[in-house]
Amino acid sequence: MGKLTYLLKNRDFLKYPVAILLLGAIFFLLNYYKKETHSISSKKDNSVEIKKLTDMADVFYDSNKIDSAYFYFNKVKNICDPHTNTIDYVYALSCLSELQMSKGNYIASEANATAALPCLKHIKNPRYSWIVYNQLGINYTNSYNYNNAIVYFKKAISLKSSAWRKYIALNNLAAVYMNQEKYREAKKILLILSTQKRVSKHEEIDYDNYSYVIDNLGFCYYRLGDSKTASKLLYEALNIRLRHKTPESLILSYKHLAVFFEKTNPKLAKHYAKKTYREALKTKNVSDLTNALSLAIKNSEGNELKKYSLNYIKIIDSITAARQQARNQFSNIKYTSQKDKTENLQLKKQKVENELQLERQKNRNIISYIIILFTSILSLFLYFHLITKGKKEKNHAILESEMRISKKLHDELANDVYTTLNFAKSTDLKLGENKEHLLNNLENIYSRTRNISKENSPIITDHNYNIALKEMISGYKTSDVNIILNGFDLIFWSEIEKNKKIILYRIIQELFSNMKKHSKATLVSISFKMINKNLTVIYNDNGLGTQNEVLNLKNGLQNVESRIKTINGNIIFDNNSEKGFRLSFSFPL
Repeated sequence: MGKLTYLLKNRDFLKYPVAILLLGAIFFLLNYYKKETHSISSKKDNSVEIKKLTDMADVFYDSNKIDSAYFYFNKVKNICDPHTNTIDYVYALSCLSELQMSKGNYIASEANATAALPCLKHIKNPRYSWIVYNQLGINYTNSYNYNNAIVYFKKAISLKSSAWRKYIALNNLAAVYMNQEKYREAKKILLILSTQKRVSKHEEIDYDNYSYVIDNLGFCYYRLGDSKTASKLLYEALNIRLRHKTPESLILSYKHLAVFFEKTNPKLAKHYAKKTYREALKTKNVSDLTNALSLAIKNSEGNELKKYSLNYIKIIDSITAARQQARNQFSNIKYTSQKDKTENLQLKKQKVENELQLERQKNRNIISYIIILFTSILSLFLYFHLITKGKKEKNHAILESEMRISKKLHDELANDVYTTLNFAKSTDLKLGENKEHLLNNLENIYSRTRNISKENSPIITDHNYNIALKEMISGYKTSDVNIILNGFDLIFWSEIEKNKKIILYRIIQELFSNMKKHSKATLVSISFKMINKNLTVIYNDNGLGTQNEVLNLKNGLQNVESRIKTINGNIIFDNNSEKGFRLSFSFPL
């Protein structure tokens, strides 16, 4: 706005109609965008409704009523503005993702968690970033996408979050390494975690997390061949878990012990496999059930093997049906939620949208008219400006040309004409030698007049250009001055652009004029060569040399340098010649 204020204070600026129109357009656009911003900022605040629905969703979530929880979290997501209700929006998405993951719908779970990622940079509290990153890591682990799981667990670890959150994320990362059979990498992490029993304010949570760490560490030792240490850690984890008797944690202890005794004590392995299955039945988690049945089948025989196999097939069939039913159910919930929202807001939205559309169309029309008018005036302004500028430049060029011709006539002819007139008046022209001298003077004046005329006459640039150029050069040849041309007829003159032909003609003309006026040369050599699609011209005369002094570019040679630069050429003056003058220049065709 600083420049605009300056322009308003500068009254001279307002003399131009284009400037006035431009200011009007700027003010209109500023006013337009101000209205738009006000319209956006005056959107309805849904904070109260969002809190109410979130509380209801949390209640259903805590009471394990998954369908109802999903329905209300989905409603929260739909009425949230990601820019103003960022935390509520991210929380709803993370809960939806976790609910979908519990039903085995990993694709939808990933989609919701990923949708929260762009909003995380607007939330200062790292807790929400940790939840989303950890959730994506678990989701990718369950779907066997271990590389992505590692990426997101490392992101969660790198956050400036609480110690117990880092503890959980590190343990999860170690579990991924174990799934990849990278037991040494997992062991390094778990050894560090095993030294930290208290990382939160809640002893029960600490012991639960610690039991996961030493159980995983014990299994790593088993896979790395240290059965003694493995047994000690696995049983220590089991003892901790038996105090609280949570099925989810006991499943892991029994599973690892069953695998631990598979080769050394099949009877004990079977015992722990049965216990794994028994605890899995309590959780009703299909993933835990399938893993437990798989372990039981591996450690059974006879009727028990048949029993577990049939149950496994039954579970697999039910998983397929349940997952499809869950997808259909969640799809129906989403559809119902969207339909309900549409029905409630349809009339209001339609009315507002129609009004906004009309207003925007009106504004677009006004802006279009301003742009068209501005463009037309600007085009006319530029057109007349260019015409005026062209006329001024043309008049200036004509004036300069007239002054240059006048100067030439004065410098080169006026004195000679005056001297010749005085000679004719004061001399007896009846004498043969006086008459001859007068005729020579007149011929010299005529020759100079013709040269001035040629220098300012139009230059032929068609197929007769080479003839005209050669004639111009020959015009400088006299009884005292010999001119040698080398390579002139080997040049393909038709390939040279018109503008470059004119500049070449004027450069050579300047060189010969300079020679005739100043160098007192009797022999001039000019060579033409084609080198790598560049025309090179070398000029030599035996006139006065530069005698190791800095070359004076006056008397026409400055014009030569200026002209060659306009066609991207380069010029070389030989200023070390004691006698004679040498110059070469070249330019691309």
